[in-house]
Amino acid sequence: MPDWLRDSPQWLWWVGAALAFGIVEMTTLDLLFLMLALGALVAAIVAGTGIDLIWQVLIFAVSAGLFVVALRPVALRYIQLEGRGGPMNVEGNIGQTATVLQQVTDRSGRVKLRGEEWSARAELEGQTFEPGALVDVVRIDGATAVVTPSTPEDKPFDLEPPPRT
Repeated sequence: MPDWLRDSPQWLWWVGAALAFGIVEMTTLDLLFLMLALGALVAAIVAGTGIDLIWQVLIFAVSAGLFVVALRPVALRYIQLEGRGGPMNVEGNIGQTATVLQQVTDRSGRVKLRGEEWSARAELEGQTFEPGALVDVVRIDGATAVVTPSTPEDKPFDLEPPPRT
């Protein structure tokens, strides 16, 4: 081992490696280099106890590998869940319950969907829904909600709850 490496505090080299891995992680955002940085910090702690360089490298490899295998999948799942919301825009209306405002036929009609008035039409030819009926949105064609009869267990989104007695 070179004298300059033997005489310098080795834990400082591991901290430098952790910082370098951290900087690379900021550009990739894949959490792989973050796990390597954590492994380097574990190696820095071990190096502070005076263990040989061979053991430091081995402990770095094992701890970084454990972080990659055990911690990274959990962290990735957490990050993906935080950024994922429900369907938005048109996709968010599909599957919602709407209230018929004007008679809905297979050609025309109006419904109240998520607080907004939409043009609507029945999915099947010959179907008719009277005002006040509950319908489910199965798809959106342009600015028209295509609807089917709502099942009894569906709760209307736009109706006020019944008064408490």
